[in-house]
Amino acid sequence: MNEGLRSLLSVYELRSDRDYENAFKEIIQEIALLGLWRAKFFEYAAFYGGSSLRILYELDRFSEDLDFSLLKPDISFRLDRFFSAIAVELKSFGFDIYIESVEKSAKTTIQSAFIKATTRKNMLVIRTPDEYIKRMHRERVMKVKFDIDIDPPGEFLTEAKIRMLPIPYSILTFKLPDLFAGKVHALIHRERKSYVKGRDWYDLVWFIARKTPLGLAHLKARLVQTGTWEKEHSLKKNDVVELLEKTIAGTDFESARKDVLRFVKYPEALDLWSEEFFLTIVSQLQTT
Repeated sequence: MNEGLRSLLSVYELRSDRDYENAFKEIIQEIALLGLWRAKFFEYAAFYGGSSLRILYELDRFSEDLDFSLLKPDISFRLDRFFSAIAVELKSFGFDIYIESVEKSAKTTIQSAFIKATTRKNMLVIRTPDEYIKRMHRERVMKVKFDIDIDPPGEFLTEAKIRMLPIPYSILTFKLPDLFAGKVHALIHRERKSYVKGRDWYDLVWFIARKTPLGLAHLKARLVQTGTWEKEHSLKKNDVVELLEKTIAGTDFESARKDVLRFVKYPEALDLWSEEFFLTIVSQLQTT
């Protein structure tokens, strides 16, 4: 096994099929980030979303997607310019992958692609035990989606975070208050209202438990961009609490719990989830 791959794998407790699959996906994410750094991607864009919280800020749940934002709007930006850098990096670690752009029928400022790999074949690279490999369908494909917003709202701050494995490299990311703002915006303005994404609610608890201040300026910019807030109106803590309370009132927390369950190590962390619980949590919100 590649020594760098061995070092990445060493941080995981691997006791079940799910443990190996989560580790596999996260290692694919980290090597992809290394490839993007080598290609100077972070001169144009910053990492944000659940995977940035997991990889850079020690969020205690797994995350499926890689989300990025350009540092400033550029409708001519092409994500596919960086596909080869990701592919070369992953193949250097022994993974057999391919990358596909997502063609979208509706006009959007989000460009998307998938890193795809035959799960069974590629999990052999991380020496997954035969007893787990035999339970996998031969044709099953693992996917890691990555998105980039080419028309980002402003008012966010970034910082460089150093990763030491598999080699030292640097990732540009949003600072925590603005990552928090992105998460709150997702809760308030998720397009598919019928789909409850429990991962967002889990992350809300994580932020508030750590007393992370919410970046009001960035949240307002996001809400204005999506038509949820008027630009000329100031956005204050009480306004955010009110918006979240309305969202809480319309949320099925049993569905939210089921959504996030496969991503968390300790399911009992979800036992208290209810409308009353989240109303109490939101009352503890702090802002910049």
